[in-house]
Amino acid sequence: MGVRQGSVEGLDVIVDPGFWAGKQVFLTGHTGFKGSWLSLWLSEMKAKVTGYALSPPTDPSLYERAKISQDLNSHIADINDLARLTSAVKDAKPEIIIHMAAQPLVRESYAQPVETYQTNVMGTMHLLEAARACGGVRSIVIVTTDKCYENKEWPWGYRENDHLGGYDPYSSSKACAEILTAAYRSSYFHPEKYAQHRTALASGRAGNVIGGGDWAKDRLIPDCIAAYLRKEEVIIRNPRATRPWQHVLEPLSGYLCLAQHLYSSVDFAKAYNFGPEDKDVRTVSSVVQQLFSALGRPGGVKVEASANQPHEAGILKLDCSLAHTDLGWSPVWGLDQTLSKIAQWVKVDESGGDVRAITLEQIREYASIRAAG
Repeated sequence: MGVRQGSVEGLDVIVDPGFWAGKQVFLTGHTGFKGSWLSLWLSEMKAKVTGYALSPPTDPSLYERAKISQDLNSHIADINDLARLTSAVKDAKPEIIIHMAAQPLVRESYAQPVETYQTNVMGTMHLLEAARACGGVRSIVIVTTDKCYENKEWPWGYRENDHLGGYDPYSSSKACAEILTAAYRSSYFHPEKYAQHRTALASGRAGNVIGGGDWAKDRLIPDCIAAYLRKEEVIIRNPRATRPWQHVLEPLSGYLCLAQHLYSSVDFAKAYNFGPEDKDVRTVSSVVQQLFSALGRPGGVKVEASANQPHEAGILKLDCSLAHTDLGWSPVWGLDQTLSKIAQWVKVDESGGDVRAITLEQIREYASIRAAG
């Protein structure tokens, strides 16, 4: 891979196992779907990971099925317990923090708005306060979402300098987390005072993340897989809605890449989008049919009456030019390959195979493509 604009010497490897080997990493949300994949990837690269999260949010869970706890020092605790969180961060003495603990579901946010804001906004503040109290943290990545933008239902991708907003409590809470992150960066981790605090703080905004091992309720891919296993119709809400679909390893590679850059230079202390190519921004109905095809059987679809649904965005797309220009990051697995990998994972699980082994296999395959440039 060649030298790029905004690059730092030695950072032309998007995810560098040599960089991560031996690094002390504090990861919140490690028991969730994305957190489990990232925990396993970090451990595969020999990072020393401390996880902090509530118990796995689903049963079954990838965290338990893939035996993630054997790879790290796990704290099962609430991100809103500031004293306990601060103690855990101080004990871990992390060089890098990746914050993914969240209430991640739009529909759940309508039912539990207080919990959603408490976790997504105050939880982020607690994490940043714990980092300040600890000191010595070189790199902090706050993970939010593509839904943090004020959605205008336009057909082009949102850029990092577009207006933040949020119709529903989840989207709004993530926009608040972005504003909070920017305020902490200005107030406590200002780039112009980097020589004093030595901490670089950034945020990562990802699209609709999919992959094997997701059992969350009210999410399209888990609903499709459950219907496939039961040989039933899948119920979908918005068949014409378009989303930036991407394999879970894509944004995770973005967070890791960003953390590497922050470790070496404060120039990257800002927000970045991590999403798929435009060709992979597709409708819900097309994704459902393609997934059923990859699983090997046609699937029936039933559309839920619109009157029963809370509001969700119709069109959503990210412009990831900044990540490509600054970090050299771009997606490597298109949607076709992503859905094939999900089907492969599901079939291993369905047959009673080794979930940890297939997850690691996909991580290694993806990492090898990244390494090849």
